[in-house]
Amino acid sequence: MAASNDLAHWRGQVFDRLLQVVLLLGCVTAIPSALLAASEAIWSIVALDLLAIGWIDVIWHLRAMPYRWRVWQFLIVAYLVGVGLLLKIGPVSQIYMMLMPVLAALLLGMRPALSTLALTSLTIFFLGLHPDVALHLPGTPDSPVLRALIVALNFLFIAAVLTLSCAFLLRHLEDSSQTLSQLNAELRLTATALARLNDMVMIAEVLDGPPGPGAGTVSATRIIFVNDAFRRSSGYARAEVLGRSLLFQQGPATDAGELARIAAAMASAQPARAELLNYNKAGKAYWVEAELVPFTDADGRQTHWVAVEREIDERKRSEADIHRLAFYDVLTGLPNRRLLMDRIAHLLAAAPRDQSISALMFIDLDHFKHINDARGHATGDALLRLAGERLAQLMRKADTVARIGGDEFVVLLAHLADDLHGAAHAAAQVAEKIRTAIARDFDIEGQSYHCSASIGVTLLPKAGQQAHDLLREADIAMYRAKAEGRNGIAFFEAVMQADVERRLTLERALARALDMGQLCMHVQPQVDRDGRVTGAEMLMRWPQPDGSFIAPGIFIPIAEESGLIVRLGHWALREACRAARVLAQAGQPVALSVNVSPAQFRQPDFSSRVQAALAEHGTPAAALILELTEGLLIDQRDASLARMRELATLGIRFSIDDFGTGYSSLAYLTSMPLYELKIDKRFIDDTPRDTAIVQAILAMARHLGLRVVAEGVETQEQADFLVAHDCDGLQGYLYARPMPLADFLAWLARQQA
Repeated sequence: MAASNDLAHWRGQVFDRLLQVVLLLGCVTAIPSALLAASEAIWSIVALDLLAIGWIDVIWHLRAMPYRWRVWQFLIVAYLVGVGLLLKIGPVSQIYMMLMPVLAALLLGMRPALSTLALTSLTIFFLGLHPDVALHLPGTPDSPVLRALIVALNFLFIAAVLTLSCAFLLRHLEDSSQTLSQLNAELRLTATALARLNDMVMIAEVLDGPPGPGAGTVSATRIIFVNDAFRRSSGYARAEVLGRSLLFQQGPATDAGELARIAAAMASAQPARAELLNYNKAGKAYWVEAELVPFTDADGRQTHWVAVEREIDERKRSEADIHRLAFYDVLTGLPNRRLLMDRIAHLLAAAPRDQSISALMFIDLDHFKHINDARGHATGDALLRLAGERLAQLMRKADTVARIGGDEFVVLLAHLADDLHGAAHAAAQVAEKIRTAIARDFDIEGQSYHCSASIGVTLLPKAGQQAHDLLREADIAMYRAKAEGRNGIAFFEAVMQADVERRLTLERALARALDMGQLCMHVQPQVDRDGRVTGAEMLMRWPQPDGSFIAPGIFIPIAEESGLIVRLGHWALREACRAARVLAQAGQPVALSVNVSPAQFRQPDFSSRVQAALAEHGTPAAALILELTEGLLIDQRDASLARMRELATLGIRFSIDDFGTGYSSLAYLTSMPLYELKIDKRFIDDTPRDTAIVQAILAMARHLGLRVVAEGVETQEQADFLVAHDCDGLQGYLYARPMPLADFLAWLARQQA
């Protein structure tokens, strides 16, 4: 339909121009012709010329009339002029008759053209019978009909050739116009779609000739089109972009390797896809995903490149966030365990080629838990961030500082030296710098906090060891540094691994002994100044098949580290209740003290377990004294106080074990439902030097109305000093060693005899 409209419009324009030309030529030729005809008194010619010019002028001015009506009027004029000239001038005027079918083909189409062709041919034939029109044709019979027929047929042939040629040409033009119209519509749709795409589109033509020196393959292109999305994203106006090369937005941070890969693909006319960092007009960088596609002409010659780009800043940020969460610690921004293990593995893989020694350090902040619990996690987190910053400032670019959890950091020192001695010396120097840096006070919101670090060091590579093996060695060395007093440095030695394996063996054996009931409780009496028994402490023992015992100082720390201490504590609590019942049934009711670990005391069901143990053995609550450590005074203080008061209402009494060695504030004592304090054995051993400390504890206890028991009394001198200063209870080898319950009953009987 659009093509037909275009052709009709074209025909209308041609017809209007034709009328103009005919009027102009008519004025130039027909008027002189009419004047000549008038001079010769050929009035029919004068009338015909003037009629034709006038008629055509009327057609010209009647533009409001339908197009086909005007054309037919024009063709009628042409036909009448032709007929008139044939009659007046003769056969030479046949050329005028040819005008009608040819113009019909041009202005109306095939069917009107054929109709007018038939009309003019018949007109030539019948007029050929007229004596003024007929021609003498040599070599033909003297027959008017035959002569007219020959002339008409020849006219028909020539006119048909011209008419049909024009008709076929217009038909082809109409088909081509329809195709072109469809293509134009598609191009308009495509152009509209490209202009409104959210993706950026650039089209560049390939320039003839090689690129300039050092310019690269991309310089041989020239942008000829960019869409609106490109203008919005880049900030460039279309005029500022046209004529430039495709990758003109590259900048200092654009990946040179990616650009080289694209250039290589373009040099071989291959499609390319890449993620590039582009720069907009303001110089701001933004990520795009670019796809470049070459276009070739019918001869296979590359003519254009089309580049489609999509902004991927959001995706890149998401990828960076995912990468950061996967490989970096959220709190400090340092590499996490996963990235650390990966870098250790890479260093080990490269070790055979590098032939250099590196070091791995495990760093643990000493007593960090006290700061974290006392001041809150916000302060603890701030301290960890500051510690991470100090560590990072000490390292080289080739080194790695990682936080692997809690207050634990790991440092990987790469390529320290080519020999073990040099590497160990360099590692020791760095470790000392770390220890000194962490020991400096941390300023957090105007408050100063002190912390130290225990550092374990191991060297690598070692034959057959993987990343986790080295990390375990550094961890073991760090625990050796802690065991030696903290705030120190220890290098891993093979004997440490043996110690760890021995501890693991003991841990498994302890769990098995607990399951099989191989542990037992011994009793050590407490006496007053007159030697009378006032209580006793239940002490855990681990007998061995050979009759020896594993000391509590060995297996209790293992139980605490492994978590077995909770099970051991519950078992000891039940055993104390059972022993109290046995003593009561034997007529020797003695208050029994039993140690409760912080981990056991913090169990949500601790109070119910105490009540269940008392009920199980029918033991009165007053017969039980729970010994707690000073750590409970600052660690979860409110929850601990609530639990102590709950049990105190049942009649349970509380004692602070190893008093004077912890970090609690003495002010907390007034808020706790305490019964007694136990002076640590270390103060008793050093009584000549620490008399002031012991005297202060005794005086404070009297002021607070608390009973005091001194542990580790082994000499009469110690006992005399304590008695002289009104100590309520004495416990130690001077009076009795810990013994089984049956032996304790016998000992009590002897004391009363």
